[in-house]
Amino acid sequence: MSAKYNISSPDITKCPKADRPEFAFIGRSNVGKSSLINMMVNHHNLAKTSSTPGKTQLINHFDVKAMMKNDKALEWYLVDLPGYGFAKVSLSKRKTWEQMIQDYVRKRETLVNLFILIDARHEPQEIDINFVNKLGEWGVPFSIVFTKADKETQKVVANHVNAFMEQLKKHWEELPPHFVTSAVKKSGRDKLLEYMEDVLFS
Repeated sequence: MSAKYNISSPDITKCPKADRPEFAFIGRSNVGKSSLINMMVNHHNLAKTSSTPGKTQLINHFDVKAMMKNDKALEWYLVDLPGYGFAKVSLSKRKTWEQMIQDYVRKRETLVNLFILIDARHEPQEIDINFVNKLGEWGVPFSIVFTKADKETQKVVANHVNAFMEQLKKHWEELPPHFVTSAVKKSGRDKLLEYMEDVLFS
């Protein structure tokens, strides 16, 4: 698999031509999004990591090429979206981000899956539940990725994952796919790639 930076766009109208499938990644600020993206494409510094919440402020497109199981080479876009929730920015800036995100996930016709990243160290957060439910209202295809599984014991992580999915059962008849990952240990990568391949060929 190879991946390279393409462009950063302030809104959907500036995004690249919608000529291939797109997998987008989003989550609360500081959820480990850049680290997960870098793990996925096996590139140490493709997406810029930062300890400062709100570092990603634009729609970032990366070109990805990969040889699939059937020996067919495929190209798609990997998209790094701004985080939602806490970030030390003005209210107007946050509103701009929210509109940018909403326009992208609702109007980008080549978006085949939105990965919502959830920090596995924490119990279910209302802001994450609300975002998932909003995607359901909008009819956006998505799945859930629990990050930083190496930062807690397996029991704690499992409890938090189960609690989150139980919260979703209050609103969903069928639960979305979910994955548990660690960018440090590179766990969950194979399952994520397999899922992406299934989406591309479904």
